[in-house]
Amino acid sequence: MSSATDLLVDAFDRVQEVSRAAVADLDEQQLTARLDADANSIAWLVWHLTRVQDDHVSALAGQEQVWISGGWADRFALPFPLDGIGYGQSSADVAKVHDIPTDLLVGYQDEVHDMTVEYVGALSAADLAEVVDENWDPPVTAAVRLVSVVSDTLQHAGQAAFVRGILLRR
Repeated sequence: MSSATDLLVDAFDRVQEVSRAAVADLDEQQLTARLDADANSIAWLVWHLTRVQDDHVSALAGQEQVWISGGWADRFALPFPLDGIGYGQSSADVAKVHDIPTDLLVGYQDEVHDMTVEYVGALSAADLAEVVDENWDPPVTAAVRLVSVVSDTLQHAGQAAFVRGILLRR
Protein backbone atom coordinates (compact mmCIF):
# COMPACT_ATOMS: atom_id res chain seq x y z
CA MET A 1 0.00 0.00 0.00
CA SER A 2 1.43 3.29 -0.99
CA SER A 3 -1.20 5.88 -0.21
CA ALA A 4 -4.16 6.78 1.93
CA THR A 5 -6.49 6.09 -0.98
CA ASP A 6 -5.00 2.61 -1.40
CA LEU A 7 -5.74 1.94 2.28
CA LEU A 8 -9.30 3.23 1.93
CA VAL A 9 -9.92 1.11 -1.16
CA ASP A 10 -8.60 -1.93 0.71
CA ALA A 11 -10.89 -1.15 3.64
CA PHE A 12 -13.94 -0.87 1.39
CA ASP A 13 -12.89 -4.13 -0.32
CA ARG A 14 -13.05 -5.75 3.11
CA VAL A 15 -16.56 -4.40 3.71
CA GLN A 16 -17.64 -5.99 0.43
CA GLU A 17 -15.88 -9.26 1.24
CA VAL A 18 -17.45 -9.62 4.69
CA SER A 19 -20.88 -8.58 3.39
CA ARG A 20 -20.77 -11.14 0.58
CA ALA A 21 -19.63 -13.89 2.95
CA ALA A 22 -22.41 -13.04 5.40
CA VAL A 23 -25.15 -13.60 2.81
CA ALA A 24 -23.57 -16.39 0.77
CA ASP A 25 -25.83 -19.38 0.16
CA LEU A 26 -28.56 -18.20 2.53
CA ASP A 27 -32.22 -18.44 1.62
CA GLU A 28 -34.67 -15.60 2.16
CA GLN A 29 -35.88 -17.09 5.45
CA GLN A 30 -32.33 -17.14 6.83
CA LEU A 31 -31.63 -13.63 5.52
CA THR A 32 -34.63 -12.21 7.37
CA ALA A 33 -34.43 -14.34 10.52
CA ARG A 34 -34.12 -12.35 13.74
CA LEU A 35 -32.37 -13.74 16.80
CA ASP A 36 -35.03 -12.12 18.98
CA ALA A 37 -38.05 -9.92 18.37
CA ASP A 38 -35.99 -6.73 18.16
CA ALA A 39 -32.78 -7.99 16.57
CA ASN A 40 -31.62 -6.87 13.14
CA SER A 41 -31.72 -9.45 10.37
CA ILE A 42 -28.84 -10.14 7.99
CA ALA A 43 -30.87 -8.69 5.12
CA TRP A 44 -31.55 -5.46 7.03
CA LEU A 45 -27.92 -5.14 8.17
CA VAL A 46 -26.48 -5.58 4.67
CA TRP A 47 -29.14 -3.33 3.11
CA HIS A 48 -28.50 -0.67 5.78
CA LEU A 49 -24.71 -0.73 5.58
CA THR A 50 -24.91 -0.47 1.81
CA ARG A 51 -27.40 2.42 2.01
CA VAL A 52 -25.09 4.27 4.44
CA GLN A 53 -22.10 3.78 2.15
CA ASP A 54 -24.11 4.80 -0.92
CA ASP A 55 -25.55 7.88 0.80
CA HIS A 56 -22.32 9.16 2.29
CA VAL A 57 -19.94 8.42 -0.58
CA SER A 58 -22.38 9.72 -3.21
CA ALA A 59 -22.68 12.95 -1.23
CA LEU A 60 -18.90 13.31 -1.12
CA ALA A 61 -18.67 12.58 -4.85
CA GLY A 62 -21.46 15.05 -5.63
CA GLN A 63 -23.48 12.48 -7.52
CA GLU A 64 -26.85 10.77 -7.30
CA GLN A 65 -27.04 7.71 -5.08
CA VAL A 66 -26.76 4.32 -6.77
CA TRP A 67 -29.98 3.45 -4.90
CA ILE A 68 -31.78 5.84 -7.25
CA SER A 69 -29.62 5.99 -10.39
CA GLY A 70 -29.24 2.20 -10.54
CA GLY A 71 -32.93 1.52 -9.98
CA TRP A 72 -32.28 -0.37 -6.74
CA ALA A 73 -35.02 1.45 -4.84
CA ASP A 74 -37.56 0.06 -7.31
CA ARG A 75 -36.08 -3.44 -7.22
CA PHE A 76 -36.08 -3.60 -3.43
CA ALA A 77 -39.55 -1.99 -3.24
CA LEU A 78 -39.20 -1.25 0.47
CA PRO A 79 -41.86 0.86 2.21
CA PHE A 80 -39.38 3.55 3.29
CA PRO A 81 -38.76 7.08 2.06
CA LEU A 82 -36.52 7.16 -1.02
CA ASP A 83 -33.76 8.78 1.00
CA GLY A 84 -34.09 6.34 3.91
CA ILE A 85 -30.88 4.60 4.91
CA GLY A 86 -32.09 2.71 7.98
CA TYR A 87 -30.68 5.11 10.55
CA GLY A 88 -33.03 5.33 13.53
CA GLN A 89 -35.44 2.73 12.17
CA SER A 90 -37.64 0.85 14.61
CA SER A 91 -37.88 -2.87 15.10
CA ALA A 92 -41.12 -2.77 13.08
CA ASP A 93 -39.22 -1.13 10.22
CA VAL A 94 -36.52 -3.81 10.34
CA ALA A 95 -39.29 -6.42 9.95
CA LYS A 96 -40.36 -4.73 6.69
CA VAL A 97 -37.12 -5.84 5.04
CA HIS A 98 -38.26 -9.26 3.87
CA ASP A 99 -38.47 -11.26 0.65
CA ILE A 100 -35.04 -9.96 -0.27
CA PRO A 101 -33.00 -12.51 -2.22
CA THR A 102 -29.23 -12.75 -1.82
CA ASP A 103 -28.56 -11.69 -5.39
CA LEU A 104 -30.41 -8.41 -4.83
CA LEU A 105 -28.35 -7.58 -1.73
CA VAL A 106 -25.10 -8.58 -3.44
CA GLY A 107 -25.94 -6.74 -6.65
CA TYR A 108 -26.66 -3.49 -4.86
CA GLN A 109 -23.60 -3.85 -2.62
CA ASP A 110 -21.39 -4.58 -5.65
CA GLU A 111 -22.61 -1.51 -7.53
CA VAL A 112 -22.11 0.74 -4.50
CA HIS A 113 -18.68 -0.80 -3.96
CA ASP A 114 -17.71 -0.10 -7.58
CA MET A 115 -18.87 3.53 -7.28
CA THR A 116 -16.97 3.89 -4.00
CA VAL A 117 -13.71 2.43 -5.30
CA GLU A 118 -13.87 4.58 -8.43
CA TYR A 119 -14.41 7.72 -6.36
CA VAL A 120 -11.93 6.96 -3.59
CA GLY A 121 -9.24 5.73 -6.00
CA ALA A 122 -9.21 9.09 -7.79
CA LEU A 123 -8.82 11.23 -4.65
CA SER A 124 -5.69 13.27 -4.01
CA ALA A 125 -4.22 14.13 -0.64
CA ALA A 126 -5.74 17.60 -1.00
CA ASP A 127 -9.17 16.06 -1.70
CA LEU A 128 -8.92 13.95 1.44
CA ALA A 129 -8.00 17.03 3.51
CA GLU A 130 -10.99 19.04 2.26
CA VAL A 131 -13.48 19.96 4.99
CA VAL A 132 -16.88 18.46 4.13
CA ASP A 133 -18.83 19.13 7.32
CA GLU A 134 -18.32 22.13 9.58
CA ASN A 135 -21.03 21.05 12.05
CA TRP A 136 -18.41 19.27 14.18
CA ASP A 137 -15.46 20.46 16.21
CA PRO A 138 -13.05 19.85 14.67
CA PRO A 139 -14.67 20.07 11.22
CA VAL A 140 -14.90 16.78 9.32
CA THR A 141 -12.64 16.21 6.35
CA ALA A 142 -13.36 13.86 3.45
CA ALA A 143 -10.79 11.43 4.90
CA VAL A 144 -12.48 11.41 8.30
CA ARG A 145 -15.91 10.91 6.71
CA LEU A 146 -14.63 7.97 4.64
CA VAL A 147 -13.00 6.34 7.68
CA SER A 148 -16.29 6.81 9.53
CA VAL A 149 -18.15 5.06 6.71
CA VAL A 150 -15.64 2.19 6.74
CA SER A 151 -15.99 1.86 10.51
CA ASP A 152 -19.79 1.85 10.47
CA THR A 153 -20.20 -0.46 7.50
CA LEU A 154 -17.58 -2.94 8.65
CA GLN A 155 -19.21 -3.15 12.07
CA HIS A 156 -22.58 -3.93 10.47
CA ALA A 157 -21.00 -6.47 8.13
CA GLY A 158 -19.46 -8.14 11.19
CA GLN A 159 -22.85 -8.16 12.90
CA ALA A 160 -24.35 -9.85 9.82
CA ALA A 161 -21.55 -12.44 9.89
CA PHE A 162 -22.21 -13.04 13.60
CA VAL A 163 -25.95 -13.57 13.01
CA ARG A 164 -25.11 -15.93 10.15
CA GLY A 165 -22.90 -17.98 12.47
CA ILE A 166 -25.65 -18.28 15.07
CA LEU A 167 -28.25 -19.25 12.46
CA LEU A 168 -26.05 -21.90 10.88
CA ARG A 169 -25.32 -23.47 14.28
CA ARG A 170 -28.99 -23.88 15.15
